[in-house]
Amino acid sequence: MHIKWNALAQTAGVSFGITVGVVAVFALGILALSRREAALSAREGEAAQAAAGGGKLALAGAYACFAVCGAAVLYGLSLIAGH
Repeated sequence: MHIKWNALAQTAGVSFGITVGVVAVFALGILALSRREAALSAREGEAAQAAAGGGKLALAGAYACFAVCGAAVLYGLSLIAGH
């Protein structure tokens, strides 16, 4: 039995990188949701009007981050399951 150590190291490195990337994008989505909550809780004069636009943008960013995470998970499952 011969183990290709280089291929094993590459696979481990790519797996680690993708995992860190998905976790980072998910954390950005959570951050966007918390920024939206903070923007919606600001209810004073001009800050409320500016916060409403920022709240919508933060919500769209959060949805985009969660969509990227979901796509990465589905792609990984498709690789595992095969065709």
